[in-house]
Amino acid sequence: MTSTSPHPNSGSAQRFPVVIVGAGPAGLTLGNILRAASVDCLVLETESREFIEQRPRAGVLEEWAVRGLERRGLADNLLARGQVHNECEFRFAGERYRFEYTELTGHHHFVYPQPLLVTDLVREYADVRGGEIRFGVRDVALHDLDSDRPSVSYTDPESGQRHVVRCDFVAGCDGARGVSRAALPPGRAHVSRYDYGIGWLALLAEAPPSNDCVVFGMHPRGFAGHMARSPEVTRYYLECPPGDDPANWSHERVWTELQERLGAAGAPRLTEGRLIEKRVLDMHSYVVEPMGFGRLFLAGDAAHLTAPIAAKGMNLALHDAFLLGDALVAFLTKGDSAGLDGYSRACLGRVWDYQEFSQWLSEVYHGTSSGDPHRAGTTLARLRRLFGSPSAALAFAEQYLGKSADY
Repeated sequence: MTSTSPHPNSGSAQRFPVVIVGAGPAGLTLGNILRAASVDCLVLETESREFIEQRPRAGVLEEWAVRGLERRGLADNLLARGQVHNECEFRFAGERYRFEYTELTGHHHFVYPQPLLVTDLVREYADVRGGEIRFGVRDVALHDLDSDRPSVSYTDPESGQRHVVRCDFVAGCDGARGVSRAALPPGRAHVSRYDYGIGWLALLAEAPPSNDCVVFGMHPRGFAGHMARSPEVTRYYLECPPGDDPANWSHERVWTELQERLGAAGAPRLTEGRLIEKRVLDMHSYVVEPMGFGRLFLAGDAAHLTAPIAAKGMNLALHDAFLLGDALVAFLTKGDSAGLDGYSRACLGRVWDYQEFSQWLSEVYHGTSSGDPHRAGTTLARLRRLFGSPSAALAFAEQYLGKSADY
């Protein structure tokens, strides 16, 4: 929670124009943008560097987001090592249907696991651009956010000493359960939440991909997804009850369900392998409006969560970071406040577009397994339209790839 001032026994205060709380894609991209403009900033992260560089997360990047990273000198490894995806495959009613979205739009997806992107970003920020970052900090607190002299305090993990950092702005990039979102005063921000009422068992398999593109399986037993992560590792998803215990899913049960739900005429059997990750994700979304209060601006999951149904979360985090970074640079170097004044509004347009598409896609993924014949019937109607109507296919492709932007 925010407080009016740091503890009187805190250590001597330091000062940075911007303090960034959280070293995920949003926080690190923002830090790199500021350092490129010679704006000093400090990144505070509660986990270790090793942890954030290995934490399993998303891997699908929209082309506009990659081009935005490229223009900022942050995409060399991504462009050299990332996979380019031009199509995906839907499997339903025992058949396979290829959807060639690059042919329709001229655009594509990149697949580059988030841990690799975070590794690139933290190396560029800390090791190349000389940005200040402190890992493993404890008890982070935000102070005086509604004044022109905000500050952030934290405990050093090694010495146990309390430090105070004075700043002009705080960027809250520390996720849904971080201190930044909790620092918003009651009544000053509205949080809209949507629960899908389903869970996904998220799996990483030590097995090569069984298809040359992403596969979505709509089956009466539940949705299943296949996404390549590397030549040796594949991400799978299985629809399950929300709150399910991963221990309920043995190796044999997982592979039996995956083979069944992703099976289709002419499709080879999945290549099975050791499961190196099993966790249940309860599908829900939320949006915080506005995305700022006083001298605090939220970015990424601190401001909005989009269920992984449409693989939009990391892209939205980068969108926020691009806009916030440019806005802070404009204010701190030129005194131009237009970007900061319009930040929340500019971000939320894309956020709500992606929320709506995720809800639409959820019905496509889960209607067949809902147990409701009417929902199942309308789901199949949507899928037939997708593959029978060029205009419907183009509209879907544009939403699936995300709105283009010049960042």
